[in-house]
Amino acid sequence: MEPGNHTHFSEFILLGLSQEADVQPILFGLFLSIYLITLTGNLLIILATITDPHLHTPMCFFLSNLSFCDICIISTMVPKMLVNIHVQNKTITYKGCLTQMYFFLLFAELEIFLLSVMAYDRFVAICHPLYYTVIMNPQLCGMMMLAFWILSILEPLLQTLLALKLSFCTDVEIPHFCEINQIVPLACSDTLFNVIEIYLTAGLMGVISFSGIFYSYSRIISSILRITSARGKYKAFSTCGSHLSVVLLFYGTGVGVYLSSVTTHNSKASAIASVMYTVVTPMLNPFIYSLRNEDIKRALRRLFGNIRSICLEA
Repeated sequence: MEPGNHTHFSEFILLGLSQEADVQPILFGLFLSIYLITLTGNLLIILATITDPHLHTPMCFFLSNLSFCDICIISTMVPKMLVNIHVQNKTITYKGCLTQMYFFLLFAELEIFLLSVMAYDRFVAICHPLYYTVIMNPQLCGMMMLAFWILSILEPLLQTLLALKLSFCTDVEIPHFCEINQIVPLACSDTLFNVIEIYLTAGLMGVISFSGIFYSYSRIISSILRITSARGKYKAFSTCGSHLSVVLLFYGTGVGVYLSSVTTHNSKASAIASVMYTVVTPMLNPFIYSLRNEDIKRALRRLFGNIRSICLEA
């Protein structure tokens, strides 16, 4: 195949978690359940933050965007996987694979931005409470979200355009999902610019985002340790504990994905790592926030009460 010519190449093969036929119904039921739980949990978070005036805060504004992001990430990956399991066909078209890769990168990068700004929000709330409403004003929050969306749209577009220039020969098997770190090594053309762009983006986003989160939480912990009362320390930590749990889960599984792709060529190990990153994390996020945040729990109880009242009246 000539470089850049894809006329004889039309699809990739998604290997999945298992090749055994008797395991497929179990996987279908498992991932369908995870998908529905993720949609329900994150939609409830979004509805609660929209309908409850007490949750019209910068933190909950970013939290609702994070829930929307989680819905989009899992919706980019899981429906195609469920269709493939149901029809017993593991293929995905070349255009479909690049589309899946683009939207996954878009929402994954948006989630990184959101986790960073949520850490900064907690830093301002705990370390500079008197200036919180001045610093985290609605105009600033709106401008930051607009900037996050623009950056998250443009950068993955560059990676996708570079991937369009790649040629693929016969080895077109992908462990589970169409991710950039899985697609580029399959190319039989020069991938130097793709690799440079991947590492440059991952390095910049990873270092800047993680440095910002680390700085914010180092200042938060320092401020909490200076609080004299145990009750005050608990209250301060409870305001950021759920977000810190999500950060650790997201970065832990994300690092696992890329370390597994570098340190092992086992397709099953790579598939499991991808599932943790793209499927399990979006499912757990709403549970972490709802279980650790009293305001969210109260809002959800009020939301369920309103829904019950509407159903009884109907």
